[in-house]
Amino acid sequence: MRINTSRLAQAVAVGIGATVVMDSGGEVLRRTRGVKPLDYALLGRWIGHMSEGQFRHPAIMDAVPVRYERLLGWAAHYSIGTGFVLVLVAVHPRWLERPTIIPALITGIGTIVAPWFVMQPAFGLGIAAAKTPTPTIARARSLRTHTIYGLGIWVAANILRHLRS
Repeated sequence: MRINTSRLAQAVAVGIGATVVMDSGGEVLRRTRGVKPLDYALLGRWIGHMSEGQFRHPAIMDAVPVRYERLLGWAAHYSIGTGFVLVLVAVHPRWLERPTIIPALITGIGTIVAPWFVMQPAFGLGIAAAKTPTPTIARARSLRTHTIYGLGIWVAANILRHLRS
């Protein structure tokens, strides 16, 4: 399905907005409960090592830092958040006209596949954080974060819809 330029711009705005909501939720949890969010420099480090052919690490924290890893990680984080919204809009092109919560939550919660089955194993943390000291807590935190992202998709899409009307 093709996405026209206007819908593409709207999807990008929603993706950025949803990612801001997700990060804001993480900041609230950090300040109120001491829950540390992912350090996106580690995402940047992982991506930075890909150019050298290194896609998996025994422990990403022990990998050699790469130049501008924090910037690279944050840029990737927002690009990925936007990419998932682009998929939602490609599958449901008219969803932006009347955003409903169920597709947003399904998209947000569905994105849990990326950290559980791609990032965490590549970081040396195992599938779904199985090699961490408290995998159940790590999984619950990931699920909470991605649920907040799903809510953020819905909130950002509705804000955009009201701004357009």
